[in-house]
Amino acid sequence: MKLYGIANCDTVKKARSWLASHNIEFEFHDFKKQGLNPELAQRWLQQAPWEQLINRKGLTWRGLAEEKKISISNSDAAQKLMLDKTSVIKRPLLEQDGRLLHIGFDEAAYNKLFNL
Repeated sequence: MKLYGIANCDTVKKARSWLASHNIEFEFHDFKKQGLNPELAQRWLQQAPWEQLINRKGLTWRGLAEEKKISISNSDAAQKLMLDKTSVIKRPLLEQDGRLLHIGFDEAAYNKLFNL
């Protein structure tokens, strides 16, 4: 199992803490340190709509020029943005065996996901 995000993100910290406290083994992939490859971004975009993967409430999105925001209207444009500015990706992303299990962190959703 792999958890993707940014180490200093509060939501990612909550997810990591929850997984650790429930003895669920996972590997953490930090976008800031390890980046994001096009194949991974494409795989996510095949499993979830780009609107769910882009965090339009975050500082990175809000810092984009209006023209740039308007230009993000499909998966291809979203993928380019995700690769260029990984901090615009909603986080954390939980994946297992190439399958996206959950976007973001919600304790109730994690409890259900892991049958707890």
